[in-house]
Amino acid sequence: MVCLLRNFYRLARPALFALEPEAAHEVTLKALERGLHPRPLGADDPVLRQNIFDLDFPNPLGIAAGYDKDARVPDAVLAMGCGFAEVGTLTPQPQLGNAKPRVFRLVADRGLINRLGFNNGGHAAALARIEARKGHGGIVGVNIGANKDSADRSGDYVEGVEAFNAVASYFTVNISSPNTPGLRDLQAPAALDELLARVMAARARLVAAGGLRRPIIVKIAPDIAEEDIAPICERLVAHSVDGIAVSNTTLTRDGVKDPQAEKAGGLSGHPVFRRSTIMLARVFRSTGGKIPLIGIGGIDSGESALEKIEAGATLLQLYTGLIYEGPGLIGEIKTHLAREVRRSGRSNLSALRGRKAEHWAALPF
Repeated sequence: MVCLLRNFYRLARPALFALEPEAAHEVTLKALERGLHPRPLGADDPVLRQNIFDLDFPNPLGIAAGYDKDARVPDAVLAMGCGFAEVGTLTPQPQLGNAKPRVFRLVADRGLINRLGFNNGGHAAALARIEARKGHGGIVGVNIGANKDSADRSGDYVEGVEAFNAVASYFTVNISSPNTPGLRDLQAPAALDELLARVMAARARLVAAGGLRRPIIVKIAPDIAEEDIAPICERLVAHSVDGIAVSNTTLTRDGVKDPQAEKAGGLSGHPVFRRSTIMLARVFRSTGGKIPLIGIGGIDSGESALEKIEAGATLLQLYTGLIYEGPGLIGEIKTHLAREVRRSGRSNLSALRGRKAEHWAALPF
């Protein structure tokens, strides 16, 4: 099945790549809305199952935020074989994002640069779509952000928690996009304290009023200076976040050869694998492996997915890798991970978590 999907995508990819990247993205969304997507032939291997945040993940794979910005296709993402879906980034008010063109393929490097700027239709429209899927099951997280022109960015995150608490399986607090000016300033310890105090207080109020306690994950950048990792992790631990997503796109261009690399924006895909995996391992080490981590950045094969797990990830998210490898990548990764678990004589994927974290953490960026 994986080979058939790979061969089909090799035929389809030139047509998609002939389109401007955002147009190609819209084509894939419309296909998923119509149910035009592959489906796994059987159930996931039980060795991939994990209970994290009191949620039962059938496998560790999800598609990263930015693909389904407006909660149009979470059920299709799950139907393709992902263990969870994440929608957003969603802001309280609709916003157009930055001027086009704002997405650029780096084909020679299997990368992508985007400067989208949280383009989305706002909370109300997405909430209506998520409410409409009530009863469908599956884990669907909501990635929340702040409007570019907001006078109270921390307040925007609080609004996100309040708006989606009844329908979100979990929240991802996105403070790591490089495409909203000043957003990454929220990663500084003092600003992070203020933000998380308000977000956690909002969650506590909702629980006290009879709402469900939703896990809070914080998504950080891969460009954090080495000396800032420990202070940031210390604040995340102090506020008892449920998970950390490592990481978003990078502003660096290390080793990138494609002429498009000069474009402004965040870099994703194969070129960010090393940096994001080193950051993942350093966060794993800094938190003592006590907080579940979502590994993101440059996953484009079963081998690279395994490297993320071994560096400290509990869950994984893909995006740019799917653009270059196609939907067969989902099944390929699950097969490889299950095979490695069984080859190692273990009974669960969690046994492989962090076994190479010290190796990765010691590497230079």
